[in-house]
Amino acid sequence: MRLIPLRPRVVSLLAILAAAALAIWLEPPSALAGEHFEAVPPWLQRHVGNGDGQISEIVLQRARALYMEKVVEGSAKNPCYFAMDATRPSVASSGRVARRFYIICEHDMSFRAISSGYGNGRRLPGANFANGRRCAKNFSNAEGSKLTTGGGYVTAETRTSFKGYYRSHGKSVALVRPFVQFEGEGDTANARERAIGGHSAVLLRGMCLRKRPDSPYANDKGYVPYGRLLNYSSGRSNGCTSWTPEDSKLIVDMIKEQPTTVYIYPESGDIDAVAKAVKAHQKLSSEGLYWNARCLQEIGTPTFWPKEKLEPIIARYRKARPAPPPRPIPICSSG
Repeated sequence: MRLIPLRPRVVSLLAILAAAALAIWLEPPSALAGEHFEAVPPWLQRHVGNGDGQISEIVLQRARALYMEKVVEGSAKNPCYFAMDATRPSVASSGRVARRFYIICEHDMSFRAISSGYGNGRRLPGANFANGRRCAKNFSNAEGSKLTTGGGYVTAETRTSFKGYYRSHGKSVALVRPFVQFEGEGDTANARERAIGGHSAVLLRGMCLRKRPDSPYANDKGYVPYGRLLNYSSGRSNGCTSWTPEDSKLIVDMIKEQPTTVYIYPESGDIDAVAKAVKAHQKLSSEGLYWNARCLQEIGTPTFWPKEKLEPIIARYRKARPAPPPRPIPICSSG
């Protein structure tokens, strides 16, 4: 497989990272530096590829470089790091949910590929930046776009929020969903303002209020919200990275007091370069570019919508169509 060139700052960093990390790290990750982290070890190389459950080479290269950069800076303190390939489809050719989010722990030679959602986008008058259920065509860092932004992130604090109750096997279950805040830079610098992070792909629909004064979540009148649980693990998000509830718990437990990096492909430059190559009928591999072939065939040409272009469109739409006041949640009709 042809190696795809890294960004210039990454190349220079990798030349010094092994020695720098060895001097800075005092925790277990220091073992990685001693093994010349810039060289992909054979056990990890076996997971490189474009099939389901594999990680494409450029995604791994950039994810590893981002992780080492942040370890040296001191902002990443976890022995594991994460990556996502948002050019891959939601469903694999086998019909199963596709795996496009990666948990990589080089200290114990473990690699895990799991499912993850990408931003669904929106369809507004004069600007259609919505994504289909299988493949992402549109990307943006605009507030209100509900789209994924590729690039580097570092995990920050985890917040939990009560969403309501739902029925499962005849019992009432409280949905308390953790949210992992991401911090970014460059195109991803406004991640906190956009409330971009990671969480489990579950929500409640059809909400109503039910009397339950014994609940710690009851309001001042003793009511709590109830709804129908919806799991959209194989679907789309509002721009965040979303996982199954089981994988979300694993990830949240992993990063407690140990922040790490999340690299999401593609970046704006990748999108623009691929779009240019497609329009010129050039072969991506000959240009040193990558996009999942199945999704590229489906979407045609990808588009990155910079916030400078898209936010004014969204602002005009909001001004012309202000959101109605929230409706009160009705009382449940039974039970």
